[in-house]
Amino acid sequence: MAMAVAQHMESSSGSSINKHLDAGKYVRYTAEQVEALERVYAECPKPSSLRRQQLIRECPILSNIESKQIKVWFQNRRCREKQRKESSRLQTVNRKLTAMNKLLMEENDRLQKQVSQLVCENGYMRQQLHTVNPSATDASCDSVVTTPQQHSLRDANNPAGLLSIAEDTLAEFLSKATGTAVDWVQMPGMKPGPDSVGIFAISRSCSGVAARACGLVSLEPTKIAEILKDRPSWFRDCRNLEVFTMFPAGNGGTIELVYTQTFAPTTLAPARDFWTLRYTATLENGSLVVCERSLSGSGAGPSAAAAAQFVRAEVLPSGYLIRPCEGGGSIIHIVDHLNLEAWSVGEVLRPLYESSKVIAQKMTIAALRYIRQIAQETSGEVVYGLGRQPTVLRTFSQRLSRGFNDAINGFNDDGWSIMNCDGTEDVIIAINSSKSLSSTSNPANALSFLGGVLCAKASMLLQNVPPAVLVRFLREHRSEWADFNVDAYSAASLKAGTYAYPGMKPTRFTGSQIIMPLGHTIEHEELLEVVRLEGHSLAQEDTFLSRDIHLLQICNGIDENAVGTCSELVFAPIDEMFPDDAPLLPSGFRVIPLDSKPSDAQGSLIRNRTLDLTSSLEVGPATNHAAGDAPLGQNTLSVLTIAFQFPFDCNLQDNVATMARQYVHSVISSVQRVAMAISPSGLSPAVGPKLSPGSLEALTLAHWICQSYSYHLGAELLRSESLGDSVLKNLWQHQDAILCCSLKSLPVFIFANQAGLDMLETTLVALQDITLDKIFDESGRKALCSDFAKLMQEVSHK
Repeated sequence: MAMAVAQHMESSSGSSINKHLDAGKYVRYTAEQVEALERVYAECPKPSSLRRQQLIRECPILSNIESKQIKVWFQNRRCREKQRKESSRLQTVNRKLTAMNKLLMEENDRLQKQVSQLVCENGYMRQQLHTVNPSATDASCDSVVTTPQQHSLRDANNPAGLLSIAEDTLAEFLSKATGTAVDWVQMPGMKPGPDSVGIFAISRSCSGVAARACGLVSLEPTKIAEILKDRPSWFRDCRNLEVFTMFPAGNGGTIELVYTQTFAPTTLAPARDFWTLRYTATLENGSLVVCERSLSGSGAGPSAAAAAQFVRAEVLPSGYLIRPCEGGGSIIHIVDHLNLEAWSVGEVLRPLYESSKVIAQKMTIAALRYIRQIAQETSGEVVYGLGRQPTVLRTFSQRLSRGFNDAINGFNDDGWSIMNCDGTEDVIIAINSSKSLSSTSNPANALSFLGGVLCAKASMLLQNVPPAVLVRFLREHRSEWADFNVDAYSAASLKAGTYAYPGMKPTRFTGSQIIMPLGHTIEHEELLEVVRLEGHSLAQEDTFLSRDIHLLQICNGIDENAVGTCSELVFAPIDEMFPDDAPLLPSGFRVIPLDSKPSDAQGSLIRNRTLDLTSSLEVGPATNHAAGDAPLGQNTLSVLTIAFQFPFDCNLQDNVATMARQYVHSVISSVQRVAMAISPSGLSPAVGPKLSPGSLEALTLAHWICQSYSYHLGAELLRSESLGDSVLKNLWQHQDAILCCSLKSLPVFIFANQAGLDMLETTLVALQDITLDKIFDESGRKALCSDFAKLMQEVSHK
């Protein structure tokens, strides 16, 4: 009996232990159970306790599994997913590092060969210098000089002759891309590193101008070649590319005869065109090559009428070498080698056509950046604003840039003609009566009352004005140079109706602009954004009616450390609904540096300067921002090109032309004042870069504040005798606190005098960081808005 009790106790204890072990032991799931759990995981990777209980009830095959065990399964599943993603990421990184290491090793081998070649040449020159016989020196020197092959002597119309030219072009291109045919030096300011786009170099002491780039791209070679051959899609200066002839080569490649037109960057120089042979082939190691060179003197090419407005330039052996990488992706080598015929432009502009840095920024680096951008968009790494697809936004940028280039160049075959130009006027007026503002998808929406488009353009030289600083100021301080009514006139061209022209509805500009970013390139060298200019009707019946204007805008080249890049601000009015096929009429500014980059000391001064108009009114001793800097004796030149487009009615052509000429003159004057203010050469180191309180910019700001106060409150802020050249100083020293804020959806403080800064216990620098949320509570904000609305109603009834 005792043994039976013991056995019973032992069995009951064992079953309790086994039951406890079963609750926590590993459960082996069947294929059907795993499939059911995976379906739930796809919908909800982390289900709650109630969801797990519901799953057990709804799925009979899971009825024998406890909720805790299902929780453990989901935990393990999330862990496996995380490990899988991390493993995939590390494998991708490892492949990239392996490919980059291979690329750097090849670059190191090339540099070692270049060093060896330079050592041999140096030894040879030393030997020649010690030679007694001068005739031997002359003969040996003559033997060093080689004459390039004259492909113009061959018959370019003969396929066999073209194939021979193509093979020679391929060999010369490869010697530049991976060999030592060109003396490459590192592009200033672009050191290679883990986060860099690629390795960039420019030529030194070679015929023409040349640039080279190599990098790793996560696209297949055929896709990369397709993108690069479509040059108008990524090369902003390419106007047209037409393939005249294409035929297969004997080795599986293709030979094409290509005619390319490029835009001129300024109104001071003619555009360039090229007649080239393009050869696409696959090498024995699997690499894909696209190489190109000019066919000069062959007698072929487009008609003389088509190239009348162009200067024929030369493409020396250039192209793309694309090598596939193990595990996906490609290593790409890009070489651009051109002779831009600098003799055809004035001496001042020749640095623009003799600089390898400019070619590197415009073509070589731009091509590699564009491919990297496409690769990131394909992988889903790029996120854009307003829910727009990357392709749509990229198309907007291309349309803005192309429209601006069209306006600057004004080609006859596009319908442009010069209006009443006697050669003495600095502002050129061009008219295009065939240009329509219809949308691309619905031409029926074209504005029938328009007679065409008028463009007022001009170019001028600037001295010691950093292009990046100037364009950044023009972007951030639009009210300093722009006329709101002119913007409203251009914007009205997009709206058909009784009140299409804003002159019928007087409008007041509040002076505030809100910049809403849409997208940017991978290195933020170009920004795409929408600018909203706040305006209100002056008519009493429309007091509360918004007259805001929206501009689509691109801004690039605002990095002061970039070498050889031009700075642009291009904008066009756009409908507030922002359709994908919106018609665009671009205008803007382009600043191109002509000389070398300023010294580091000068750049440091520029970066530390402020353009606040009221900063010169702060009480206290003036600070010397340039203390210890080197003397600013280096002069730099840049060329500024301005182009503004206006729609016009046939009956108002002369009136619009007069308005456009006057407006561009006004913009030029404003830009000149800004340029003088930000130019280091015109500043005293003891005073620092301050704008005078009596300058036109200061008077404009002060009068705008006084007019706004009078309009909203019905009283004068300053006495009439105080409205002189020192009006801003009087506002600054006013006994009452004066605060100016935009009461829109994004309230921003734009001005405060000394009393206002003391009240807020802040400074001018920190003023823009203060919002209404930090000053008033919720009830205070509501009271302010309601009182302001009542005040506006009282003013409207007076």
